[in-house]
Amino acid sequence: MEEESQDESSEEEEEEECETMTIGESVRDDLYDEKVDEEAEEKMLEKYKQERLEEMFPDEVDTPRDVAARVRFQKYRGLKSFRTSPWDPKENLPQDYARIFQFQNFTNTRKRIFKEIKEKDVEGAEVGWYVTLHVSEVPVSVVEYFKRGAPLAAFSLLPHEQKMSVLNMVVSRHPGNTEPVKAKEELIFHCGFRRFRASPLFSQHTAADKHKFQRFLTADMALVVTVYAPITFPPASVLLFKQNSNGMHSLVATGHLLSVDPDRMVIKRVVLSGHPFKIFTKMAVVRYMFFSREDVLWFKPVELRTKWGRRGHIKEPLGTHGHMKCSFDGKLKSQDTVLMNLYKRVFPKWTYDPYVPEPVPWVKSEISTVPEMDMK
Repeated sequence: MEEESQDESSEEEEEEECETMTIGESVRDDLYDEKVDEEAEEKMLEKYKQERLEEMFPDEVDTPRDVAARVRFQKYRGLKSFRTSPWDPKENLPQDYARIFQFQNFTNTRKRIFKEIKEKDVEGAEVGWYVTLHVSEVPVSVVEYFKRGAPLAAFSLLPHEQKMSVLNMVVSRHPGNTEPVKAKEELIFHCGFRRFRASPLFSQHTAADKHKFQRFLTADMALVVTVYAPITFPPASVLLFKQNSNGMHSLVATGHLLSVDPDRMVIKRVVLSGHPFKIFTKMAVVRYMFFSREDVLWFKPVELRTKWGRRGHIKEPLGTHGHMKCSFDGKLKSQDTVLMNLYKRVFPKWTYDPYVPEPVPWVKSEISTVPEMDMK
C-alpha cells in the first residue's frame, strides 16, 4: 500500500511540473499568402537548383539534341593547357571596346597623377571654408529631390576619371547574404565616391593571364567583379548591394578596386560529358557526348580527359548517332566519365546606369512576427 501511495504521489508531482502552452495564431494563412510573391519564389527556387548543380558538376552542360554541337559551341575552342596555352587579348573584341579608354600602363599613370597633385600648388578653397556652388543644366527631378532635405556631396575628379573603361574589383561575399547571386545579375555598386547599377561578370582571382569565369558568387573564396564603369583610381572601397522586390537594398559583397584593365581576360568554360560504352584496354567506345557523325569530326582535335585523371583523344566516329572510338593513356573504368573542355572569352554587357533608386526604409514585416505564447 505504501508503494502504491508513493507511485500516485510521484505521478501527481510530474503532472504539476508539466506546463501547458497555447500558441495563438498571429497571421492567418490567407493573409500570409497575400504577402508571398509566387513568381519570385519560383525564380529563387530555380536559382538555388542551378547553384547546387554548379557545385556538384562544375561547368558541365548537356549537349543539345535540337541544335548541332558544332553550331551551338562554334565560338568555343579547345586548349592544351588553360594556364600556358596562348590567347591574344586583342582578338574578337566587342563593339563596346570602341567606346572605352585604355591606359598603356595604369600603375605608372596613377603614380604620376598622384605625384603631380602633391607637388602642384592649387589655388582654391581650403579645408573648413564655406563655399557656394553654381551648377547649370540640373534636371528638375534632381532639384526636387534635394529640396526634401537630402544631403548633397560634391567631388572633384582626377584626370581621366570622366572616361569609361573596364573596372576589376576584388570582392568577398558577405556572411549575412545566403541567397544565390548569379553572374550578369543587376547589382548596385558603391565604388569609392560613385554609385551606379550594372550587371557584372565573376571570375577567379589568380595571377595567371587567363581567369576562369564563375557562374555564381561563391562564399568560400574572393572573386573578381568585371564591369563597364567610369575610371576610378585606387584605393577605393567597393560595396555590392542587391535591390529586393520590396525596394530594400541588401548587402551582397564587400571588397576593393583592383585595376582598370580591359585586357584582363575572363574565360568561360563548358564541359561536355560522355559515357564509356565499350572498353578495350586503352581503347573505348564513348556515347552521349555527341549525337551526329559531323559533330564528332568537328571536335576531333580537342583533347579528352576523364574524372579519374585519364587523358585521351578521338580516333574516329562510329556510325551516324555520335558514337566514337577514343584512345586513352590508360585503361578506363566502367564508372568513369569522359569529359571535353571548351573555352571562350566573355565580356561584360554595357549596362552601366548612374541612376540608383533610394532604398526603402526598413519596416518590420507582419509575416515574420513571432506567434504569441501563453505559458501557464
